[in-house]
Amino acid sequence: MKTLPLALLFAALASAASAAPSLRGDVTVNAAIVTVGDIFDDAGSLAEMALFRAPAPGTTGIVGLDDVRRAALSIGLTSFENVGFTRVRVARASSLVDAALLGDLVSADLASRGYLGTGEQAEPRFDMADIAINAEAVDQPARLLSLRYLPESGTFAARFDIAGIDQPIDLNGVVDLMVPALKLVTGKPAGTILAPSDLETALVPKRLADAGDFADLDALVGQQLKHQSGAGMMLKLSDVTPPVVVTRNALVTVIVNTGVMTLTVRGQALGNAAAGEPVDVLNTVTKKVLHGIARADGIVEISSGLKMAGL
Repeated sequence: MKTLPLALLFAALASAASAAPSLRGDVTVNAAIVTVGDIFDDAGSLAEMALFRAPAPGTTGIVGLDDVRRAALSIGLTSFENVGFTRVRVARASSLVDAALLGDLVSADLASRGYLGTGEQAEPRFDMADIAINAEAVDQPARLLSLRYLPESGTFAARFDIAGIDQPIDLNGVVDLMVPALKLVTGKPAGTILAPSDLETALVPKRLADAGDFADLDALVGQQLKHQSGAGMMLKLSDVTPPVVVTRNALVTVIVNTGVMTLTVRGQALGNAAAGEPVDVLNTVTKKVLHGIARADGIVEISSGLKMAGL
């Protein structure tokens, strides 16, 4: 009695070991060849045997049951279990190769060959619109085989190897060399004193930056806009001026240095002035015009060496 369960166990193991492979109705493969293990469960030692070619990356193929039988028989698989499938649907996984990916390959090649200066980036534009290629699902779906680049015109001709595609792909285009330039984050009214948060860096074509002569951060921060400027505007030195510290018609304090004496009077500014600029002030009591220099704190200073019409 004790030996019967053990005998049944061995019989069950033997049956499991000899179980026929089971056909699958829908499979997805990554390689160019469909193997026994791709379309049969429990394929055993035959799992790595090739049955037929897979469809192109990103596409699907239908294999009839008779074709499956013939392919299986050709590699020695004489029988298999089928729960009622009349065909096998085989989908091949893919990686999308688009203009961005191919452009990165062109840019990397130009950088490695010394075509890009400090701060410059390459932005390739292909003649073909809407590039979308289904490549084999691998870590590196595309490789640059060759690149001919003409710096004078910016044109290029590139040849790419796409994983899963037998023939190389040739593409032409133009490379825009891009450099960083500052632009306004939001629109600002005239008179705004610029802070670092008012500006952000954007990439612009190098030819535009060279022609525009745009100012850098140090030249803009702390300066005052001469006119209303819209969001995204890139600024030149001619767009800004030192901040006005004395405003026309405003009452200001005038300090007059005469040797050891310092006199203080109040007057009305007759013009606008930035720090360090000359400005005339009308003494509202004596009606005399005083000629001084505006300070950063808004005070107008007159030294004994300057002419003045009296106090």
